[in-house]
Amino acid sequence: MNPSFQEAPISQIPALRTLQQLGYGFLTSEETAVGRKGKMGRVLLEGILGQQLRRLNKIHFKGRELAFSEENIIKAIEALRDVPFDGLVRSSEKVYDLLTLGKSLDQAIEGETKGFSLRYIDWQNPRNNVFHVTAEFEVERTGSHETRRPDIVCFVNGIPFVVIECKRPEEKGSLEQATRQVIRNWQEDEIPHLFIYSQLVLALNKNEGCYATTGTPLKFWAKWREMSDVSEQVRAAVNSPLRPEEHAKLFKGVFAFAQNDMEEQAMHGREPTGQDYLLWSLCRPERLIELARQFIIYDEGGAVKKVARYQQYFAIRSTLERVRQRDPQGKRKGGVIWQTQGSGKSLAMVLLGKALAMEPSIPNPRILLVTDRIDLDEQIYKTFHQCGKDPQQAKTGKHLQELMADDRVPVITTVLDKFRAAANASDTFKNDDEDIFVLVDESHRSQYGEANIKMQKALPRACYIGFTGTPLMKKEKNTAHKFGGFIEPAYTIRDAVEDEAVVPLLYEGRHIMQEVNQKAVDMMFEAMSEGLTKEQKADLKRKFSQRDELNKLESRLYLIAWDVSQHFSQQWKDTGFKGQLTASGKREALILKRFLDQFGKVKSEVVISGPGEIENVDEHQTAERDESVEMFWKVMMAKYGTEKEYNRQIINGFKKGEEPEIIIVVDKLLTGFDAPRNVVLYIARSLREHTLLQAIARVNRLHPGKDFGYIIDYYGVVTQLYDALELYSTLGEKFDKEDLEGTLTQVAEELKQLPALHDALWNLFKEVKNKKDEESFELALESKEVREEFYSRLSAFCRVLKMALSSIHWVNATPEEKTSRYKRDAGFFQNLRASVKIRYAEEIDYRDYEKQIQKMLNTYVQADEVIQVVEPVNIFEREAFEKEVEKMKSDRAKADTIANRTKKTITEKMEEDPFFYRKLSALLQQAIDDYKAQRISEAELLARVTSVMEQARGGNTQEGPDVLKERDLSRAFFGALKEQLAGSPGSANDETASGNVVKEDGAEYGTSPASTAPPTEQILAEAACEMEDIIRRHAVVRWRENVDAQNRMRNDLDDFLFSLQSQKGITLTFAQMDAIIETAIRIAMHRTEDV
Repeated sequence: MNPSFQEAPISQIPALRTLQQLGYGFLTSEETAVGRKGKMGRVLLEGILGQQLRRLNKIHFKGRELAFSEENIIKAIEALRDVPFDGLVRSSEKVYDLLTLGKSLDQAIEGETKGFSLRYIDWQNPRNNVFHVTAEFEVERTGSHETRRPDIVCFVNGIPFVVIECKRPEEKGSLEQATRQVIRNWQEDEIPHLFIYSQLVLALNKNEGCYATTGTPLKFWAKWREMSDVSEQVRAAVNSPLRPEEHAKLFKGVFAFAQNDMEEQAMHGREPTGQDYLLWSLCRPERLIELARQFIIYDEGGAVKKVARYQQYFAIRSTLERVRQRDPQGKRKGGVIWQTQGSGKSLAMVLLGKALAMEPSIPNPRILLVTDRIDLDEQIYKTFHQCGKDPQQAKTGKHLQELMADDRVPVITTVLDKFRAAANASDTFKNDDEDIFVLVDESHRSQYGEANIKMQKALPRACYIGFTGTPLMKKEKNTAHKFGGFIEPAYTIRDAVEDEAVVPLLYEGRHIMQEVNQKAVDMMFEAMSEGLTKEQKADLKRKFSQRDELNKLESRLYLIAWDVSQHFSQQWKDTGFKGQLTASGKREALILKRFLDQFGKVKSEVVISGPGEIENVDEHQTAERDESVEMFWKVMMAKYGTEKEYNRQIINGFKKGEEPEIIIVVDKLLTGFDAPRNVVLYIARSLREHTLLQAIARVNRLHPGKDFGYIIDYYGVVTQLYDALELYSTLGEKFDKEDLEGTLTQVAEELKQLPALHDALWNLFKEVKNKKDEESFELALESKEVREEFYSRLSAFCRVLKMALSSIHWVNATPEEKTSRYKRDAGFFQNLRASVKIRYAEEIDYRDYEKQIQKMLNTYVQADEVIQVVEPVNIFEREAFEKEVEKMKSDRAKADTIANRTKKTITEKMEEDPFFYRKLSALLQQAIDDYKAQRISEAELLARVTSVMEQARGGNTQEGPDVLKERDLSRAFFGALKEQLAGSPGSANDETASGNVVKEDGAEYGTSPASTAPPTEQILAEAACEMEDIIRRHAVVRWRENVDAQNRMRNDLDDFLFSLQSQKGITLTFAQMDAIIETAIRIAMHRTEDV
């Protein structure tokens, strides 16, 4: 048996079967339509939901068990169904609150009205819920009668919990295509009302898969790994037999064609595929319920929904198992969780707090979360609210003690300084509760310090769990083991990079000379005077010649500021990305800011603490006294009012606004600062060990279009770390080398790929003999598969070239001739890409790196040399399209542009009039085939495809007798009748009626053996008009989502077509009648302007 490579049998049907084997009952599209009362705008299966609400919910009153009233069951369904849409994620949060907390409903019992809680899901006993799956779940788009059909939807108690898209694995980028399709479908003008209920979304292609939750950007979709070998369990699951009725339902409808192949495969057994493993890991009922309840949170004030990655899930599971264990004194076992920075350590901390609060074996857990990040408070509050436990914030150390003494407070959050203050006063406070859990962020800095020792005296039986994002020094590891050891699995830097949970970091050293000599001054002058007039240069030189104005410190900072200004403006300005510059002190930060402002290329802000506080303790042992710092602080306080507001506004602008583009810091924001748009860290100060590792992680967060984080080192500090990674010397006595692997990669290592990438690009065109003939290059890209490979190779080359052109070492070491060739070729191939996108009518894929590539071309290639890639114009925009065609340099190129754009129009409009557009498609293909067979010239090809385009523009206005005049819907039905009676290839059914075949106006028609004359076009046209009348008679408001109205149309159409034999002498088989009826209804559904 040859395997099939169609989408359904290779991914979708096996996924449905696997879900059935995991315990999901299959629902046909008819059953889901009934469950929604025929309303395609709804997504809850209300019949199933109602049954489950009755079964799961009872009122316990005075020793009796009573049912909720039918009125309350309906109210509960309506409360979940009618959640107001307030944006995708906020609406999703309202749904999540209902699902997790239930709904309080008033009910009168024995004359007494009380509120009783009703639950939608049995979270404690997953198997008490019912699980269903369906395929091609049709959902009406917002504000439209058009529909989308996700490949697979999984329901829990009739609520859509999982949405899945499937693709064929051999398609290039198929997994990303599936992901993008899901993301498109939850946009506000699509079907977001489905996704407000979904807890997981999956993209599958048989060999692999990825997952996310509602609203997750493309970059954050993740792979899943099990931490043990589960191959036997998965193999057993996918080879378990289905109940006969479940098997029959799956292959009853549209999937009947695949039944034999699937049965043969099941007979011999099969090996699990990548998508099987993902479905088993995430969608088996127990795991799905667990993930939905315990491992989903809402962040950033409800703006972002997050689901745990596998490392967070398994670390939390391990921790829960650990805390159930006790030492001989009855104290719960704690430990340290190491998950590298940027991989979601803070999320793991919050999820663990939530899991502890919900752990049934701990009746009254009390949780203290200690962090150095104030911005976690809102996230923590939201999370614990969803599990029914409201947290309290400790305002002071004393307040923390008071909260800890109050057994009614289940969750407390505090920052490190208040924790220390409470610890220092611990002699007057003690709490022996064994169900207190202290969760400490960056525990290597705090948990094992003096504050922790004091706090352990105050909370002697508490369970301490530390979190760290940096590798622990060996001495810290020894201490960690004393407090319970490490909690597996650790999640290292290398793990995170391999999983694409963080971006890899690229490092380049740019050491600035300590002494300012004449050469340096000349270099500074030349850089500054670039683009100035002679008069401006002379004025600048006078100022610049006054050497005493630049002392050593300022000279060095001047050079750094100039390089930062040049590098950022050339590489990242106007791309949406930001940068961070570290200074050795507050005064130095202000000097750097002054120089950046003077150059005027980037917008920057300084974020420092007040004049009385120490920053960079290594170099400043006492608080700095500097007039410039004090003056700056007065200005900031006058502008913002408070230090908190000063920090908030600048950080918010950096994270979400256009300005500042660069923030200048000393110590602030080097740890615990999460800004995914931050792409480059400029280091101009000494950083050591943990601080260095924390600082470089500021730029490893994922963000669309961000392939790497960049470390530009002006101080030489990263060289020490790099040497440690390679030679295990400088830090080798403090860190375990394997913990540090994967931290940094030299830019030079990445740039070694550039020659090979350049060669690979050109190798696609090795058959092109005349390398100066652009037409030959475009013809070489006629195949879609070759074009896709070209786009991929061009993208890879341009991204590395951009990196190279930003590296001062590469530019200095590379011959100008080679650099020029790379830049010239980048411009040429970018133009070629733009041209073939137009020629072959391809959608512009605004990938995340597009801005960066365009930035590189604009910076290093003359602007007029590069064609901007724009969205193709459709053929109905006559003037714009004709201008586009005129840009093509040959008749063949013009013909290809017209043909491909017309093909696109035909495809988009096919369902509106299949007969007409199939005819145009055939004419178009015939012209192309004739040209390829050299039967016609380029000029004739251009004329013929232009003629087809004009017909497509005009639409079907001439087909058939006069009775069809101004009846476009009838004309489309007329074509459907002709197509069926002619038995033409491409019709819905090739079966023709038995009997004579006669010709009328060049077409063949099947007639009854008794008929003496074939049906004329007039008869068919009149029949088409009657079909339109039938459709209109039953086209009530919103009939497209009304199954009853559609069925009435089908019944009347069936009666009418059957009557044609006796009234018109036309015999149709049942198969033909069914095909005509379904085609007619489908046409009417798509012609929204007509019906």
